[in-house]
Amino acid sequence: MSAAETRTVIVEREVPFAPEKIWRALTQPHLIAEWLMQNDFALEQDRAFTLRGEWGSVDCKVLAIAPNRSLAYSWGAMGLESTVTWTLTPTATGTHLRLEHAGFKPDQTQAYQGAKFGWQKFLAALEQTVAREI
Repeated sequence: MSAAETRTVIVEREVPFAPEKIWRALTQPHLIAEWLMQNDFALEQDRAFTLRGEWGSVDCKVLAIAPNRSLAYSWGAMGLESTVTWTLTPTATGTHLRLEHAGFKPDQTQAYQGAKFGWQKFLAALEQTVAREI
């Protein structure tokens, strides 16, 4: 299946925190648990990890690491095989945070709509977590 046959959820926002602060919340298991889900994440290339929520779990694998700049991992749950990529770009007032969740097939409308809603909620929680950690 080509990229043209899949859909992508993109959420972007300006946050008033340095990339290093956001990076900590994206990569430290106890902080990930605060804003996303319980997990056994480790910042290691090709490391498999699991995110666990009340509704079930997500099987993931670290695909790419560029400290304080970008992080990508696979996201597999309920028939969805996709990729989540975080990009952090420093700005004069903090960081431009970009989340890209790619790989939704045309018949995965419910998962796509759920991700569009869910990531907005998770990013708001991420910002709150980072604000508490400063």
